[in-house]
Amino acid sequence: MRAIILAFGLFLAAMPALAQTEQTPAPADSAAPPPGGQTTPDQAAPVPAAAPAVTNPPMTGPKLLISTSMGDITLQLDAQRAPKSVANVLRYVREKHYDGTVVYRVVKGFVIQMGSFGAHNKGRGVDPGGVTLESDNGLHNVRGAAALAHGDDPNSATADFFIDVGDDTALDKSDSSVGYAVFGQISDGMDVVDKINQVAVGDDGPMKGQAPVDPILIKKISIIGEPAPKAAAKKK
Repeated sequence: MRAIILAFGLFLAAMPALAQTEQTPAPADSAAPPPGGQTTPDQAAPVPAAAPAVTNPPMTGPKLLISTSMGDITLQLDAQRAPKSVANVLRYVREKHYDGTVVYRVVKGFVIQMGSFGAHNKGRGVDPGGVTLESDNGLHNVRGAAALAHGDDPNSATADFFIDVGDDTALDKSDSSVGYAVFGQISDGMDVVDKINQVAVGDDGPMKGQAPVDPILIKKISIIGEPAPKAAAKKK
């Protein structure tokens, strides 16, 4: 589990322009139009058209309700394009793994991350094994997307995931990176994600300088529309 967050931190360190911006960023290697639009009348050079914004397609699958101490977030899953990742997350939800954990990582303009840590850096065990990487699935790390974190082994993802606050397509699979598998998109509550992304951070977490000073509790993650499991009948 620590390998997951440390490897993800190393990825962040390799992209300082993406991590340090205070605004909703475009990746440092994105095809943003050059700053030539404000030409004077005697500099009437044509301005290249901006590249179309990358978006995720409509998703099919169940929804998750992430109830936090700062408000509720609804996450639409994509069981068609990321079936293994979605099945993995649903298993942890049904095991109530996330209930009582915290948002343990906040990087302004980049991501918020949660999964397997409680307050004050108290780790929570995960099931052995990992999920086969599904990063090359047609989904992108754009604002509001949710993706699984993993360690040096790209097939080591377990319960931990992050939500993109900026357009973080540099985290997609490329020739130089195995990428991070997007498995869902926020359909409601992005304002809550943004509020979380602005909280004060400190060192009391697994990633120094990125832990909310006041713990942000994940009260419960539930599958919308799925009935609660019935309690086992007591034997007479």
